[in-house]
Amino acid sequence: MQLATRAVVTAALAAAVAVAGYVGGLTLTIASALLALVFALGWPALVGLPFRVGSSVVVAIGGIGSVIVVHLTDAQPYLRFLPLVLAGAVLLSFLNELVRRDGRERLVESVSGTVAGTLVAVASAGWVATGRTPGGEPLVVVGALALAVGSVVVALHLARWLGAVVTSVAAAAAGAFGGALLPDITVRPGLLLGLAVGVLVATLHALFDQLPSLERRWPSLAAVTLPVTVTGTLVYVVGRVLVG
Repeated sequence: MQLATRAVVTAALAAAVAVAGYVGGLTLTIASALLALVFALGWPALVGLPFRVGSSVVVAIGGIGSVIVVHLTDAQPYLRFLPLVLAGAVLLSFLNELVRRDGRERLVESVSGTVAGTLVAVASAGWVATGRTPGGEPLVVVGALALAVGSVVVALHLARWLGAVVTSVAAAAAGAFGGALLPDITVRPGLLLGLAVGVLVATLHALFDQLPSLERRWPSLAAVTLPVTVTGTLVYVVGRVLVG
């Protein structure tokens, strides 16, 4: 999948999250769970893990499980049970290695890659936590809007450092624009949230854009969902600091 195509798909996913955040409730939960599932299906192939089926299962359980747990948590802080989900997923990653029958080559790489993927998938629960926080729906929309704009801008053919700056500025401008339009949020929090999202998008682009596995379908799907998934917890944390 070409860079321009991946940028468009990521922007479309971010727009879908913005719509789900505006609607709120179960819609946002389902969208977050689907993000975690698609990411889990492609992550092992993206980073070249040796036992892809087992790693996908572990990452999917961790991501979808975290979304369900946050959805069912009845009071703030909504992320307080995530360490338990993550701990269970880490145990599953070791169990995943025990069921391997291929000589368990690259054992450390397999475990660390599975746990890293689980951390990313678990981050999708941040969208649900933000949406459930009083006044959190505008944060979801602003964060997703900044992500959509940053994902498109990062695909421009610019020098690496210039592209990172332009992406960050564009995402910050999109966040400020959203903050000016939506209720319960102002320009300043929107600007800072957009800047944080822009920096994240530029960083992920620098980390993953040159991977040869992106020429295949499933790794590309993981790559396009990764920024949307990670941004969930970023929006929640930044929103808690800036808005409360």
